[in-house]
Parts: sequence; structure tokens; C-alpha cells
Amino acid sequence: MSINWQKILTPILGLAVFAILWEALVWYMGWPTFKMAAPSDIWPAFLRFQPLFYEYGWQTLWRTVVGLGLAVVVGTLLGMIMGLSRVMNDALYPLLVGFNAIPKATVVPVVALMFVGQHDFNTILVAFMISFFPIAVSVAIGLSTLEPEYRDILRSLGASRFTVFWKIALPKTLPEFFGALKVAVTLAFIGTNLVEIITPHGRGLGHLFQSAQINSDFPLMFAVLIALAILGIVLYYVVVALERIFAGWAERSPT
Repeated sequence: MSINWQKILTPILGLAVFAILWEALVWYMGWPTFKMAAPSDIWPAFLRFQPLFYEYGWQTLWRTVVGLGLAVVVGTLLGMIMGLSRVMNDALYPLLVGFNAIPKATVVPVVALMFVGQHDFNTILVAFMISFFPIAVSVAIGLSTLEPEYRDILRSLGASRFTVFWKIALPKTLPEFFGALKVAVTLAFIGTNLVEIITPHGRGLGHLFQSAQINSDFPLMFAVLIALAILGIVLYYVVVALERIFAGWAERSPT
């Protein structure tokens, strides 16, 4: 299998150009490190707190993955219920939309008061709460828009409801499901970091960012942000790899 070097080198070149422009802007404006960090300041900040980055990065990653996993299970089940039953769709959809419209930053203090001292549980819960909505909606839409002629043909041939679901409905929802899962990955990281930042004695990259903010340590703040971005990119491409395995048939080559 040949390697598509363009797909590898193009984003690297884009990141390099962005870093050069960023460095030039900080130099031109004459901003000190306590006001703005340049890319050249970030690597030394990472080296100073390298053990904390590994420890807190792992804390953030596993909580995010667990919360995302719960979002996949619950979101898929809710989407199936809504997509296969118009009555349940009419009953649940307004509730889900209303819940999703609530800013999750306002939910974090409520969760922290309900489950005092349960930092891991609170972090996973908020990551789940903020990321399950797009999964549920995508699965529901995929199932509810199933072409009735396919279903009718299989039923006329004696196929059971389960067979219709397994052979037609489930494969049809996979592209929408993985599209929503890519969005849910970034949302789960937002939920995780909200709790880590707000919780006073928590652990994770969000807590490290909050400590850097209190001390006006801009290089460390940006180092944390870049670490979060790297974790998000890695998890995103894990989803992309799974999509190619389970829904690669839906890919369209660019014209």
C-alpha cells in the first residue's frame, strides 16, 4: 500500500506556517511571556513540567475515553429508540434539545454539589453529558430516514424485524454515526476540562491550565492547550481508523 505523502506533508506544512506567523507576531508586538507566549517559549515550559504533563494527560485522556464510551452506548440506544418509534421520537427529542441547550459550564457546579469528592465520576459524567447528544440525533435520523421500499421488500421475503435492522438499517446509520462521533470526541474533551478547571483539587490538564492561569504563566498555558489539541487529534484519528474499518464503503473519492 503506497503512502500518500501529500496528506502527511500538507498539514505539517500548514502547522509550520502557522507557528512561524505566530512567532513573528509576538516578536513584532514585543509581547513579554507574562502577556503572550510564542511557540519558542512553549517547549521549555513543557520540559519544566514534563512529569505533570504525562500524569495529568493520562488522567484527562482516560476520563474522556470513558465518558465518550458511555456517550456512544447511551446515545446509540436513545437514537435507536427514537429512530424506530415516532412516538418516542416526539417525546424524547424536545427533552434532548432542551438539555443540550443548557450551557454545560452551569451544570458542572450542580454535579460537583451532588457528588461531592467524586472527581473522577463527575468528570466522566460531564464528558458523557456533553457528547452523547450528536450521537443520539445522528442514529435517530439515520434510522428514521430508512427507505421504506427496502424494508418492505425484505419483509415480503420473510425477513424478521431484526434482520431488516441488521442488514439495512444499521449499515445505513454508520456514516452518520461516525460523523457524529468525530464531533463527540472534541465535545468530550471540553466536558472533561470544564470539571478539571472548576474543581479546586482535581487532577488533569485542565487543573494544570488553571494553575498556570493563576500564575500568569502563558507558556505553560499554551503548552497545556497544545497537549489537549494533540490528545484530541489522536482520539479523532482513532475514530477515523474505525470508520474506515466499519464504514469504509461510504467514502467518496474527491473529484
